[in-house]
Formats: sequence, structure tokens, C-alpha cells
Amino acid sequence: MSQRIQCFWHSCALLVALLLSVGRLAPLTAQANTLPNIVVIIVDDLRWDELGATGHPFVETPNIDRIAHEGARFLNAFATTPICSPSRGSILTGLYAHAHGIIDNTNRSAASHGLETFPRQLDRAGYETAFIGKWHMGNDDTRRPGFDYWVAMPGQGEAIDPELNENGVRHRVEGYVTDILTDRAVSFIENASAPWSLFFAHKSLHPNIRQLDDGSTAALSRGGFIAADRHVGRYADAEPPRRPSAFLPPDGKPALQRRIGNLPPLGRETATSDRTIRERLEMLLAVDESVGRLLATLERSGELDNTVFIVTSDHGYFYGEHGLSAERRLAYEETIRIPLLIRYPRMIPAGSTPEEFALTVDLAPTLIELAGAESSVPLHGRSLVPVFTGQTDGWRTSFLIEYFSDTVFRRIVNMGYRAVRTERFKYIRYTELEGMDELYDLAADPYEVTNLIGDSDHHATLLRLQGELDQLLERTQSGG
Repeated sequence: MSQRIQCFWHSCALLVALLLSVGRLAPLTAQANTLPNIVVIIVDDLRWDELGATGHPFVETPNIDRIAHEGARFLNAFATTPICSPSRGSILTGLYAHAHGIIDNTNRSAASHGLETFPRQLDRAGYETAFIGKWHMGNDDTRRPGFDYWVAMPGQGEAIDPELNENGVRHRVEGYVTDILTDRAVSFIENASAPWSLFFAHKSLHPNIRQLDDGSTAALSRGGFIAADRHVGRYADAEPPRRPSAFLPPDGKPALQRRIGNLPPLGRETATSDRTIRERLEMLLAVDESVGRLLATLERSGELDNTVFIVTSDHGYFYGEHGLSAERRLAYEETIRIPLLIRYPRMIPAGSTPEEFALTVDLAPTLIELAGAESSVPLHGRSLVPVFTGQTDGWRTSFLIEYFSDTVFRRIVNMGYRAVRTERFKYIRYTELEGMDELYDLAADPYEVTNLIGDSDHHATLLRLQGELDQLLERTQSGG
């Protein structure tokens, strides 16, 4: 009898201990289940107006458009440095280029290994993290800190039969790059443990070229903008839309009017061709299919509504505005404006169109907050969560744009600048050129045709913007 009683009380003690253990674990499990998964898709060089959701007359992007229709499409999203490597650094770190140190497209591999990226911080917070695609901060394709799963291409990558570094193993994979990278992204989502984060950087919409260590490029055997075979010719008969500033010589823009060697003056002959535009948009078709595959994978797993799904770009591209083409480093709207679409139904109402300024440096602090993590360093960007929830009192009314001159395009050599963009005006201060600054009234002149820098009626505005630019530069010398 005594032994049976002892066994009874021993069993009770074990049951109580088990229940207490479950009680302790339950809040942690509940917390883990509330943390969102994260997908960030970067489409290389995609303009803000190249989507069906933004009113493009013929481009077919139903899957990307779905993100806009079921989430938020930001009307005023911008890159703080409109060039590939610095912009990617800003997206990943939440810092301006002058702070994170990736200031151009030269081989800054070593520096990019030291970046304090948001996936690195999410990894510390318990997320399973992945990078897939085009790192493009140096030619080095080896794994960067903070990524559990790593699939990268050296330099710019290749459109056909790309070489991949998959978790340290290099091999060449037959097929079209967008499809190949998407296969890896789908596999990661299907096998990852929640919560997880995927940073997916496409090769498209970039031409097929080899990146050299000095930032210059060399042709591959098959160059240009290469769409998947199934999409080649889809838009052969389409007439690309042009903005009113297309083909116009850059009158009143002395920095662009400089004679440099034997380069022809800017105008219709130097503008992006219809063929190039069509080929770029044909590349976009595979990217849209890729987005559709990821959405379908998330739906099958029941995780779609528990995932922050972002589609954006590193910067835009000139389609002949001011006679420009691939230069894209300049501070004009066509290259600083980017698409930014975010789906997260827990917090973002379907069909939202926020008008607040949203910047590339805002993505890192936004995702760190949504993941319940904390940044280990002060950031320049601001979390967009208040925009999602309509609490935008005191939101920014201006922002800094910066570019550090490189030598890839002869026409814009020595054209480093700092610029300030407000809701109405833009002031561009060239740091290497004297007497060539620019001022635009975007309300009266949205296509930036008329430089008002010498207009006496705008002198007070100029002084105010110069002061605003100085303040922005001072504030971004450190975090916040």
C-alpha cells in the first residue's frame, strides 16, 4: 500500500513538472508563431513605372501586381544612391552609402563581408536566413555573415547556364538564370524552419556582361538583355511609352552639356532604343513568373499571410529622358524612383497607396522591427510600420540622395553629387564640378526640363534647400 502511494505521488510530481514545462514553453512557441517570415525580392534596374499595377500599357506582371492589390504600393519610394552596389548595401544595412562604405561598383568584396545587414541581425534573433542571386558588392561569391543558406553568382552573374556558389560548392547549372534561382528559392521556402528570411536578388533586368574589379564591364559571348527563350519576341510589336522629356537635349544642364572626347551630344541618337526597352520588359516576364511560384509555394504551406512579401528595385533606368540611356547614376526621377510593393495582411490593408517618402534605407529597420529584433547599430532609415498603421505625424518631408563618381561612363565622370528632394523641389549640388548645380520645381516641372538655379525668383528657395541639404548631411554622419 505504501509503495503504491509513493508511485502515485511520484507520477503526480512528474505530471506537474511536465505541465509547468509546457507552461513555460507555450509563450515562446506562441511568440515564434507570431513572427513573420520575410521575402525581399530585388529586381535589378526596374523602373517604378514598369508594372501593370503602375499603369504600364502593355507589360504583363499579374503576380507582382497581386502584391500591390493585396498590400501596399508606395507612391513615393526612392533609392538614396541610384547605382547597383551602393543601393544594395543601403537596402541591407539601413545606412547611407557614405556610412556603410560601398560607394561604387568597384570590387569592394572585403568591405561587404563586414556589413551589419538586417539578415545578420535576424539570424542572431533565431531566423533561418537565405541569400539567393546577385550579391554584386564585389566579384567575390563566397558566403557573407548572417546567411544560413547561400546561393550566389560571381560578379554580375550570367543569364544562360550561370555559375553558382551553393553553400561553398561552385558549379555551373544549365538553364535560364531566373528559373534556376527560383528553383533554389522555392526549395528554401519548402524546407526552412519558421521564422525564416529570404533575400532574393535577381539578375534581371540587367544585360549579360562580366564585371571587372575596377567596376568596368566586359562582353560575354552572348550579351545584351536576354529574356527566357519562351518570352523572346513577346513584345516585338509593342511601342514603349515615353515620358515628355525623352529625346530632349539637356538644355540648361551644364554638367550634361560638357564635351567629353568624341562623345556625341545627348539627344535622340543617344537615348535608349525601343528594342532595348522591349528586351528588358521581356526579361521581366520570367521575374513575374518567379514571384508567382513563390506565392504558390507559400499558399500551399499555409504561410502566405504570415509572410512579409516585398518586391522592389535597387534603382531605375533612363528611357531616353534628357537623351540618357544606361547612365542611371544621376539624381533625376527616372533613376531615383523605385517600385516598392509590400504584402502583409496582418498589418497592411489591401490596395493601400501610401504617399509618404519611403527610402531604400527604410527596409532594414522595418524588417528588424517586424521580426522583433533590435539593430546593433544606429540606422539612417526609419521603420515603415507607422506608415502601415497610419501613424505618420512627423514623417520626413525631405531626403538625401548621394552619388560618388566613378569612371564606368565617360559622360558622367566627375559628376559626384549630393542632392535633396522635398515634396516640391529638388536641388543637386555637384561635388566635383563648379557652377553646374541644378534646381527643379517638381510641381510645375515634373520632368525636370527647366533648371532654375539662376532664376532670381527662386533664390530664397535655393538658399533654403542648400541649408536643408547641409542638415541632412550632418544628421547622416551618424545613425538616425
